[in-house]
Amino acid sequence: MIELIQEIKACTICKEQLPFGCRPVLAASETSKVLIIGQAPGRVVHNTGIPWDDKSGENLRNWLQMDNDTFYDESKVAIVPMGFCYPGTGKSGDLPPRKECAPQWHDALLEKMPSLELVLLIGQYAQKYYLKKTAKKNLTTTVQHYHEYLPLYFPLPHPSPRNNIWQKKNPWFKEEVLPALRKRIQATLK
Repeated sequence: MIELIQEIKACTICKEQLPFGCRPVLAASETSKVLIIGQAPGRVVHNTGIPWDDKSGENLRNWLQMDNDTFYDESKVAIVPMGFCYPGTGKSGDLPPRKECAPQWHDALLEKMPSLELVLLIGQYAQKYYLKKTAKKNLTTTVQHYHEYLPLYFPLPHPSPRNNIWQKKNPWFKEEVLPALRKRIQATLK
């Protein structure tokens, strides 16, 4: 696993398309029980090299009711984005994750994580890639039907502060989904 992570961190497959250069960000180990698959690092994470080291990460840890020590303990929690490098900024926020990363690296990583029990699919890119045809018509409906993807997958919206409006429009997320998520996380990491 160490060699694979080093190889990924040295990846330059899409360097020509990355305005801020290559800096793959991930964390994983053979013993990880929970895998968090998000979109791509943002500018802050690109600068620090620490996954989810931003407001979205703070929101995610609150959703999970998980302290920093547990969240960043790769023996328990793996963090693998759809795109490993910061893709840059577009008109309405960060650009989508680069499409080269997941097909190039995800299968090899998953093969080296035999202890996985739960995969959090955060955002539409991870959900479309992993749920394929079983994903619903949109992210909201997919998240509403999270129980259909258990025990392995748990689809979630992105915890970006930009999604606060979505959360206000969908109170069932806080009332039903987050308690189920926390229960599943606790059962997995006990």
